[in-house]
Amino acid sequence: MEIDISVDRALDPEAVRTAEDDGYDAVWFGETAHDPMVSIALAARSTSRIQLGTGVAIALARSPMTLAVTANDLQLATGGRLLLGLGSQVKAHVTRRFSMPWVAPIAQMREFVLALHAIWRSWHEGEKLAFEGKHYSHTLMTPFFNPGPNPFGRPPVLLAGVGAAMSALAGEVADGFMCHGFATERYLREVVRPSLARGRARVGKDLTGFAISGLPFVVTGSTEEEMAASAAGVREQIAFYAATPAYRAVLELHGWGDLQGELNALAKAGRWSEMGGLIDEEILGAFAVVAEPQQVAARVLARYGDVFTRLHLYLKAELDRDLLGAIRQELQAAP
Repeated sequence: MEIDISVDRALDPEAVRTAEDDGYDAVWFGETAHDPMVSIALAARSTSRIQLGTGVAIALARSPMTLAVTANDLQLATGGRLLLGLGSQVKAHVTRRFSMPWVAPIAQMREFVLALHAIWRSWHEGEKLAFEGKHYSHTLMTPFFNPGPNPFGRPPVLLAGVGAAMSALAGEVADGFMCHGFATERYLREVVRPSLARGRARVGKDLTGFAISGLPFVVTGSTEEEMAASAAGVREQIAFYAATPAYRAVLELHGWGDLQGELNALAKAGRWSEMGGLIDEEILGAFAVVAEPQQVAARVLARYGDVFTRLHLYLKAELDRDLLGAIRQELQAAP
């Protein structure tokens, strides 16, 4: 299994060099307070092996053409090590933060990815650019703006999501799926994987060779104090996600749908510090692997070893680098 890591310190090539030296397979950069594309461009110059991914870039805040150009350049800069992770975000951020249209996110994302492929084919294979959809249209590509074939080919595209519709879309149009941290084992097995399989079936394929990247919550620590701090951080993060209406389906599967409304009301009232207290032991155990460091790898593999093809641990508290390294090695040794 491939084991990845997220780097919170954007624009810090040293952190990526450390991840490469430690033996991770990929490092992911989120689009929060910094642009992941810039971080990847900087990281490419200080590394040689590790894959570099956007985890995620917000597709609906961009044009397929501008992203196709940027991704093509990063594929060149990284020597073919780019993993292009794309997400739709939620309506409030797309419309109010990015001031971009939110019409039909699944249909928009479908066209977005298909448009990317059409643009790349026009460069790599000389195919006439003639993509015309309801939400995006790309029909002009003159030689002056054509970078030509990329010696490393196009980057793999992974879609991120939570619900069944986005999962199925990923299976249909993408090379992989990035599972949200807000997903229980039951939800992954009963909703996500079957939806991915349905999407693959639409294009005459199965899940063979399809990347499924996981982000499981982990509560761990070497002392009771560290375990408590880790659990508190994970409870708060679960509560934050659970307040989002778009993620209610995960809770509904377990009979916890009303919790979403309670947490959403607290969030709207700005009572953030109270939200983690609503995540009881049962809910915590459903979303997170809770174990001492020496047991983490075995517990993660028992839950997700046949679900994910690659993963990185969602930790909300610092863990000793040697302990983390031992967990990584045990996970990487798994088939």
